[in-house]
Amino acid sequence: MTNETSAAAKKEPKYILNIEGKDIPWDQDTITTEQIAQLGGWELSQGVIEVDKDNNERTLSPGEIIEIKPGQGFGKKHKWKRG
Repeated sequence: MTNETSAAAKKEPKYILNIEGKDIPWDQDTITTEQIAQLGGWELSQGVIEVDKDNNERTLSPGEIIEIKPGQGFGKKHKWKRG
């Protein structure tokens, strides 16, 4: 593997989060409700809803830590919206 290829491989995000229809690269294995709202550009008081691969919705609690797993949701994509 060349240095250029190695550097390119390191730059790929571990996950792609889908927040309000916008894809956001994410390299951590967890994310908080507060981080999702901040990345989405809304106040936490508006709420955060997790949407799974079957379009089932679950309202997240403030302070909740969500473990992101490969294959959860749409492959590496994880989806949230304000709620």
